[in-house]
Amino acid sequence: MRIVTFDIETANWMNETGSSDPAALTIAIVCAHDSETDTYTSYLESELHKFWPVLERTDVLVGYNSEHFDIPLLNKYYPGDLTRIKSLDIMKEVYETLGRRLKLDAIAEGTLGVNKTASGSQSLQWWRAGEVEKVRDYCLKDVEITKGICDYALEHGLLKYKELGKTREIKLDTSKWLAPAGGAMTFSLGF
Repeated sequence: MRIVTFDIETANWMNETGSSDPAALTIAIVCAHDSETDTYTSYLESELHKFWPVLERTDVLVGYNSEHFDIPLLNKYYPGDLTRIKSLDIMKEVYETLGRRLKLDAIAEGTLGVNKTASGSQSLQWWRAGEVEKVRDYCLKDVEITKGICDYALEHGLLKYKELGKTREIKLDTSKWLAPAGGAMTFSLGF
């Protein structure tokens, strides 16, 4: 089973687009972990065409707030329909169990004992200052954290989060997270 864990950093912010639709934003960079090669990669907006063949051979896309944010934005660029790939949005899974959204940082700290290295607003400042490598490193670290919490949840059936100085647990039913769904996609491959 090929699992791609991914995250996106943008080149602008919602209040600049006049829309609350994530697809109105512009991608700065997409970072991903590919379970098939066990490698981390990154793609600037102009390089996204190199990411399509990876996605088209993916069984499950894993992200954090990915169904609401990352997939609709990435789908704007993709020549097919990424919603046809099975996706696992960890934030959505937590929300469905807990009844509220948690920040990735709270789960990272509680589950893995690590914190995010920056914030989305800091990433945007770096991007605008031309500090592409800082944005890339930040995005790759978020992918590493997302992969880590996914792996932990699959192994233990729960995640932990920090809140008001206490560590709390969320029991999750992960039994269907990696269950196969649908078939391979071939929209951008030159057949």
